[in-house]
Amino acid sequence: EAMSQPRMTETPQHQEQDLRLSVSDKEILQKKDFAQMSAAEIAEALRAIERMRLPQAELLTRRHRPDPRGLRLDLRRTLRASLRTGGDIIDIHHLGRIEKPAPIVALLDISGSMSEYTRLFLHFLHAIGDARKRVSVFLFGTRLTNVTRALRQRDPDEALASCSASVEDWAGGTRISASLHNFNKLWARRVLSQGAIVLLISDGLEREADSKLAFEMDRLHRSCRRLIWLNPLLRYGGFEAKAQGIKMMLPHVDEFRPVHNLSSIQELITTLSRPLPPHHRSLIRSAA
Repeated sequence: EAMSQPRMTETPQHQEQDLRLSVSDKEILQKKDFAQMSAAEIAEALRAIERMRLPQAELLTRRHRPDPRGLRLDLRRTLRASLRTGGDIIDIHHLGRIEKPAPIVALLDISGSMSEYTRLFLHFLHAIGDARKRVSVFLFGTRLTNVTRALRQRDPDEALASCSASVEDWAGGTRISASLHNFNKLWARRVLSQGAIVLLISDGLEREADSKLAFEMDRLHRSCRRLIWLNPLLRYGGFEAKAQGIKMMLPHVDEFRPVHNLSSIQELITTLSRPLPPHHRSLIRSAA
């Protein structure tokens, strides 16, 4: 009986080449526009998004707790300690302010012009919500829908299916001004009262770009700690704010960032991990 041919083993050189190709493929995927991805690439991008975890950007609250490095004198504990020693030894106690993660509120445009990005963004928001509790998500096209509860389901596919069942205006028109008005009127006080970060995810292509849009954007900006506008149109290197709606919205945001690939989402996570600044109106524009 003839002996079978010996099995070829990979040399270190071949293994290194495969590793380089794998790393190269990952780098390409990181930079590739979601709208240009194949079905297989989208599936891999979704897996990458599910693995992302948002660092905890801490927000100082008005509450205090014992902290030896705190700046505030804990007079009550100091006096009690002094009484226990008959006043011979005074042990100074301090209080520090309690920190907790800042709430995140996402307003996601699901109109037709955003259809190539909506599913990926929802997966990202699901990943954030899975990592921290205080995340609220609203979808808007021609109307505003609160999908916070639907998106809290642990399985991402079930969560997105529940979102889809809750919304009647997928991939339709865009009424940003009316949607922001409804949010400001019905939800802002409920979800923005504790120094929330607002993520406005939209291309800004509004069919009703008038003074009402600027008014609602200004109202939203004044109600939150930080307003970050994420716009996939910034993927174009020579992007200029020519659309009237974009021109009206820009003066009322703290940051204007691209959000069209995995790299831009990772950069957003890095931004959200930084210490929260005080309210300000200086516009920070990120390179595409």
